Amino acid sequence: MESEKVIEGKYVLVVDDEQDVLDTLVEYLEMCRLDTASSFEEAKKLLEDNDYDIAVLDIMGVNGYELLKTANSRNIPAVMLTAHALSSDNMNRSAEEGAAYYAPKDKISQIGDFLADVFEAIDEGISPWGKLLFRLDRYFNKKFHGTDWRKKIERYAKTRDF
Repeated sequence: MESEKVIEGKYVLVVDDEQDVLDTLVEYLEMCRLDTASSFEEAKKLLEDNDYDIAVLDIMGVNGYELLKTANSRNIPAVMLTAHALSSDNMNRSAEEGAAYYAPKDKISQIGDFLADVFEAIDEGISPWGKLLFRLDRYFNKKFHGTDWRKKIERYAKTRDF
């Protein structure tokens, strides 16, 4: 798969309070160098002490938005991964607060593609949000019952510098 080549060997922090989610992500990202954390405190320390290529942050169980602040301060792009906070408001908040991507847990099998989207966008000097809009447009239209969510996010797809 093309995305595997893009993410191979990347240093990734994966944070989630659910062990089964961590185990699944470790399996899907086996081509990467991985650290995992299941708590806010553990993740914050890892973010502060290591130079990750990218972080995958759960929103709800580990205070993902606070971790996002730490990732941003270290120039570590972050993918916000969520099930319980899956809403257009949380997507918009993720974009506003500097996340590189917003990924639904029910699409976790595509995590490699999501990370590759971020790395490719950064390499191309464009916003990863544009790639998210392309990849997940139909999914979010169905999930959020229409296209109003898109209007909020499109500005990040056009203006974000990475």
